[in-house]
Amino acid sequence: MKSNSTQDVTLNPEKLPFHLAIIMDGNGRWAKKRLMNRVKGHEQGSQTVRSIVTAARELGIGVLTLYAFSTENWARPKLEVKALMMLLKKFIISEREKLSKNHIRLNIIGQKHRLPPDVQKEIDITMALTKNNDKMVLNLALSYGSREEITNAVKQIVQKIESKDLNPEDISQDLISNHLYTKAIPDPDLIIRTSGEYRLSNFLLWQAAYSEIYITDTLWPDFSKDEFIEILNNFQNRDRRFGKVSCSISKDG
Repeated sequence: MKSNSTQDVTLNPEKLPFHLAIIMDGNGRWAKKRLMNRVKGHEQGSQTVRSIVTAARELGIGVLTLYAFSTENWARPKLEVKALMMLLKKFIISEREKLSKNHIRLNIIGQKHRLPPDVQKEIDITMALTKNNDKMVLNLALSYGSREEITNAVKQIVQKIESKDLNPEDISQDLISNHLYTKAIPDPDLIIRTSGEYRLSNFLLWQAAYSEIYITDTLWPDFSKDEFIEILNNFQNRDRRFGKVSCSISKDG
C-alpha cells in the first residue's frame, strides 16, 4: 500500500540502481477512464516522462531507459501512430535545452531508421547537442523489440564468422551483449512496469536476466515522483543474489 508522502523514506545513494528501465504502460486506459481520446493519455504520459527524467537525474541514476514505442506499436491505428510521432518530435525539441542544462545525454535504442524523417532529424540534432553530457544517459527505446534486437545480433555474428573475422569458439555471452543496441550500457538493475501488467512485452529480454522487477497498478500518467522514490526504496531492501546464496544466509543454512 502506497503512502501519501516520501518524507519518511531515506534513499542510500550507494544502493540506487545504476541502470533503471521503465515500461511506461497505461496511457490509453487512463484516457478511456476519463472518456477521452487515447492521444490525450499519451499527452499526459509525456508530462510524467518529464517529471521522472528530472527525478532520476536529481537522485543520481546513471542510465534511464524508457520503453517509448515498440516494434509492435506500428500495428496500432495510423492516426494514433501519427499522433505519437508528433508527440515524440515535440518532446525531443522541447526538452533539448533542459537535457543540455542538466548534463543528460540522449541515446536511442531500436530501429531509428523506421521513424519519420522529420523525427529522425530532431533526434539527431538533440543527440549531437548532448553527446558530451556525462551526468545521466536517457535511453529512449523507439521502434524497439528485444527479439528483433537479438536476431540482428545473431546476423552480425554470423556475418563475422562467414568473413573469417570471428571463430565460432569465440562466441560468448559478452560477445552477444556487445552486438546488442545496449552494448555500451550495463544491464538494468531494476525494471519498473506501470498499469499492473505482469509481462516484459519484448523489452530487454537478454539484458533483464537478473534485473529486479517491480509492477505497480498505477497507470503511467498518474505515476508520481513519490511512488518512484518508494519503489527505489523497495529496491534497496531487496537481496540481489544473481543465482548465488545470499550472504545473509549462514553456511549451515
